[in-house]
Amino acid sequence: MDKRNIIDFFDGCAPMWDSNMVRNEAVINKILDNAKIEQGKDILDVACGTGVLFPDYVKRNVRSVTGIDISPKMAEIAKNKFSEENISVVCGDVEEIEFDKKFDAVVVYNAFPHFPNPERLVAKLSAMVKQGGTVTVAHGMSRKMLEKHHSGAAKNVSIGLISEDELADIFDRYLKVTTKISNDEMYQVVGIKE
Repeated sequence: MDKRNIIDFFDGCAPMWDSNMVRNEAVINKILDNAKIEQGKDILDVACGTGVLFPDYVKRNVRSVTGIDISPKMAEIAKNKFSEENISVVCGDVEEIEFDKKFDAVVVYNAFPHFPNPERLVAKLSAMVKQGGTVTVAHGMSRKMLEKHHSGAAKNVSIGLISEDELADIFDRYLKVTTKISNDEMYQVVGIKE
């Protein structure tokens, strides 16, 4: 999977992204609860897209949100949508960037299959989180539905979503797994940095 293809694909999707968004509020709240997204925390939203979860973080009174996306057009839309002082958006590759701080929570929502090397990504993200902080990988749909969704236009810019057990095994090398869910509504693995 070539990163240039991923950038081109999501740049092309960006203008219609928000209008095509389907949200399950109960699932999103459960994902954020499991990830310990709480008041006063600094959040890194990886592959943030147009900032679909930013309002959810703000409702939870987090201290700051840093969004990062490899797609310039996605990042631009996110920047233009949110003018709050405590929200910043970076266009870049999370596997290559170095931030000048660590985060209380790192969230990868509806984006994990677009990273070709799950182990490399988890290793990088676990280094970005503070002691006691969380890393979460989550999808607001089942693995089966996600596979169906990615079998169309996105098939060349995504790998299959590994099982929750496989992902938990990778997390175990860097973090203590606190949540592992894969059901008809959602998929999530959360780890805490001890």
